[in-house]
Amino acid sequence: MKVHQPGQYGRHVRPSVDDWSWGRTTRRVAVLVRLARPYRLRVVGGVSALLAATAATLAPPILVKIAIDRGIRDSDLELVAWVVAAFLVAGAVGWAAGLAQTYLTSWVGERVLADLRETVFRHLGRLSLGYFERNRTGAVISRLTNDIEALDQLVTEGLTSLVQNTLVLVGSAAILLVLDWRLALATLAVFPLMTVATAIFRRRSTRAYRRVRERLAAVTASLQEDIAGMRVVQAFAREDRSGERFRDVNDRYRAANYETVVLNGLYFPFVDFLASTATAVVLGFGGYLVFDGSLTIGVLFAFIGYLANFFDPVQQLSQLYNTFLAAVAALDKIIDVLEEEPEIDDRAEAAALPRVEGRVRFEHVRFGYGDGPEVLHELDLDVPAGTTVALVGHTGAGKSTIAKLLARFYDPREGRITIDGHDLRDVTQESLRRQLGIVPQEGFLFSGTIRDNIAFGRPDASREDVVAAATAVGAHEFVTRLPGGYEHEVGERGGRLSLGQRQLVAFARALLADPRLLVLDEATSSVDIATERRIEGALRRLLAKRTAFVIAHRLSTIRQADLIVVLEHGRIVEQGTHEELLARGGRYLALYGDWATAVA
Repeated sequence: MKVHQPGQYGRHVRPSVDDWSWGRTTRRVAVLVRLARPYRLRVVGGVSALLAATAATLAPPILVKIAIDRGIRDSDLELVAWVVAAFLVAGAVGWAAGLAQTYLTSWVGERVLADLRETVFRHLGRLSLGYFERNRTGAVISRLTNDIEALDQLVTEGLTSLVQNTLVLVGSAAILLVLDWRLALATLAVFPLMTVATAIFRRRSTRAYRRVRERLAAVTASLQEDIAGMRVVQAFAREDRSGERFRDVNDRYRAANYETVVLNGLYFPFVDFLASTATAVVLGFGGYLVFDGSLTIGVLFAFIGYLANFFDPVQQLSQLYNTFLAAVAALDKIIDVLEEEPEIDDRAEAAALPRVEGRVRFEHVRFGYGDGPEVLHELDLDVPAGTTVALVGHTGAGKSTIAKLLARFYDPREGRITIDGHDLRDVTQESLRRQLGIVPQEGFLFSGTIRDNIAFGRPDASREDVVAAATAVGAHEFVTRLPGGYEHEVGERGGRLSLGQRQLVAFARALLADPRLLVLDEATSSVDIATERRIEGALRRLLAKRTAFVIAHRLSTIRQADLIVVLEHGRIVEQGTHEELLARGGRYLALYGDWATAVA
């Protein structure tokens, strides 16, 4: 499976209602055609079966003409028998070809959807952290679920239906002109009305189906958010308000769907009416020509048959247009994701970061999120290898931002960050993060076993390595008491473990990965004081001989740091050891006094 490369799908331009065209629809369907290329043999087989099925569909009316005009009228029973046999052959060919076409196109369609889902997922993995901070999780999930599901009917049935009905429509029109050009021109009387109705329907439906996709994404996002935060909702007795908010989102989605239903209810019966009108015109004018002797009954009979063949595809294509509208609106959303370029990407000449000692330097670093105000100002910091640095300061001082820059989730606006002299922008992100461990405030665990989660950074680790890492951080004791021990299922986000237990597993995961640099982002805040004291030795082992950046509010963690950096409004105002900063009597002393008072 090839991973999407920038520009592979062409720069996506969102269509406006005013400049909508079938050309734009075709361009988006071309994305799916490119995904179908690996299955070209089955596609060719499906197209061949489709052509055979189309020929079988067009054959019966002309066979009826031959039977009436040359068989029944001339009492030629042998010819009638041959026509009957031809009918049976056409039916058998249509059945076999239809079966082969359905199997082949459905197989290819499902493979294309699976590949597209994987392509989008892999591309999401390439996107920078900023993308996920800007977009709601539920909306991102909707791209992979609801929007790709909306393509299902299009790729499994819609494209073949489009081609087959178009061929039947064009073939029927050509045969109608050959049979009798006068009757063919008479049927054109209804086309101005059909053209106007179709244009209005397309314009209104385009708006409606785009709203359906947008509001469905809002429903998914609202569900994801409320279910994930159900404990908070219930803790604050906000179930009713949450229900009202979801009802509002759901009502807007229902209204958008209802609009499409109304449009369909107006348009398709009108097309049926025009088909009936055209048939009435043909019967009236054709009957006159038969009485006049300038038209045979067989031709009139065949003409009516092909007229049904003509309007049936028009009806099918009109209904298929609904599928296209829903699918194209969904495809637009998917292409939006695929055309989203990572804000942080490896340079073409980026090299793998060699094993580092761990000296980190921030040189005149300025940074702000997106186009927002600057949050770090001329930051200079030199951290020797093996140093544990505590970043302290009030909320918003820039502590977590420094950690994100070190992990290269973002790049500075100005200045540079180096590790052992290597500018982070000159090395690959993968090689950097393989030597960087991060333990967040809440130890995020994936569904699976405790062993799987501890070995997340080293999937090839042996059971003995996993147990050793858990023992080192003090997790082994509680793990062995769980049903299944290291094979205990932790549940979604580790929900079957306490906060403290999750954090111990996260410590073990970081230790087993053996990173050269470590970031602890308030990693002990979920652990009670007694548990923290039990794992102080494990923390010392975790931090030993590694360069570590610790964002912490606990006095014990801060006091143990080799270097304390005090931040205020994105600037370093003080740095030194615990004793040096206390003796200096500056900002750190005031913060220390606040913490000591809070602990007391």
